[in-house]
Amino acid sequence: MKRPVTQRLRRALADEAGFTLLEVLLATLLMTVILAALATVTAQWLPNWNRGIARVQRAERLAIGLDRIVADLSVAEQITVNGDAKVPLFDGAQLSVTFLRTAIGPSTRPGLEFVRLIEKADAQGLALVRERAPFQPMPTDGQIRFVDQVVLIRAPFRVSFAYAGPDGQWQPIWRGQAQLPDRVRVTVRDSGTGQVLAVSGAVVPHITAPAECARARNPAACVTARTRPQQAEKQEQQL
Repeated sequence: MKRPVTQRLRRALADEAGFTLLEVLLATLLMTVILAALATVTAQWLPNWNRGIARVQRAERLAIGLDRIVADLSVAEQITVNGDAKVPLFDGAQLSVTFLRTAIGPSTRPGLEFVRLIEKADAQGLALVRERAPFQPMPTDGQIRFVDQVVLIRAPFRVSFAYAGPDGQWQPIWRGQAQLPDRVRVTVRDSGTGQVLAVSGAVVPHITAPAECARARNPAACVTARTRPQQAEKQEQQL
């Protein structure tokens, strides 16, 4: 009597174990619908996510590049390239500026170095590049051999410079002046739209007068006395 009951119980349990074919098909269909929905959602937000990450990275690179520009220009030195030169080395244009500053970096020697910020074109488009060269006395018309090119700012951003003296008037060129500019304006534009970005600003060099004027009783008169001969020479050339 016990054996038939046991067999019937085992058969009932065997019939209830596992999935039927219909249940497997329904589970597969439900999984397919879920995966399709996930793929659709991912396809919609992933490109936007990538574009957002790219914008953040461009903004970070722009901020780092501007910090380097401001740090360099603010410590420009009023030093001539040799003992006979009458004006300090500061060659400023709209798309480039060359000056002297104290050397920095783990592999540099103590002293001064030439620094040039200049816009150049490469395979990826226009970029503002920082170049440097060790300082050594050289002829006034000598050529500086710059090395260590580092890209600071790349498209879609473009950087231009302007310069202002004691009169506060902005000029596109600062070259052959008796002293460094009082301010250097750094303008950042979107190369696509030409719009000036809010990160644009002005840099104030720490040194704008000759070293000998620091020891004078009247520094302002010293600077004026050194500037007048140059202004008179320029007026004669214009006439």
